[in-house]
Amino acid sequence: MKIDILTLFPEMFTPLKTSIIGRAVESGKLEINIHDIRDYTLDKHKKCDDTPFGGGAGMVMMPQPISSAIEFIDPEHKAKRVFLSPRGRVFNQKIVEEYSTLENLLLLCGHYEGVDQRVIDLYIDEELSVGDYVLTGGEIPAMAVTDAVSRYVEGVINKESLSQESFSNGLLEYPQYTRPQEFKGMKVPEVLTSGNHGEVDKWRRKQSELITRKNRPDLLNKED
Repeated sequence: MKIDILTLFPEMFTPLKTSIIGRAVESGKLEINIHDIRDYTLDKHKKCDDTPFGGGAGMVMMPQPISSAIEFIDPEHKAKRVFLSPRGRVFNQKIVEEYSTLENLLLLCGHYEGVDQRVIDLYIDEELSVGDYVLTGGEIPAMAVTDAVSRYVEGVINKESLSQESFSNGLLEYPQYTRPQEFKGMKVPEVLTSGNHGEVDKWRRKQSELITRKNRPDLLNKED
């Protein structure tokens, strides 16, 4: 899978070079390219934003640099082009799995007051939000989307791990324990050390239901 990220602040994406995602890139399972939008501006001072027509606070990212970047990086529109925006469809596990089947994904990070609407109208396939709140830019959402989607790319993470985590079966994940068996007076539940895999599965299912009912009861009421 190839992911292209367009941003004014490429230095923010250093975390994607580490841990599981970094190893997946090194092994060739993923290709992640970070593109500096300033490299595509025609302005000699590398200017990429200006004041909004109609007045108002803040600055708006200009269309030319973004347009030139997208046309250079994805000239045949092979990628699904996504603009990270508070007004977009809210990101969830269903979208993670949907995006993970793509061969090419292009993520546009807005900043300041956003981007010129003509960029969205001409080039963007979908606006995507990571939640009902506003951040200073699209870089953190782009990292979140990249991380979540990359985990579902073939070979990046063990399939068994994916099938037993939160949201994979409509529930939140059950509690996890490791050594030592007793810590500060608290013992690991006996069923987990019993060796009875059938009872372990039943316990985990019950715990998932209890945690979901407590923390996210809305998930239990979904029809799909």
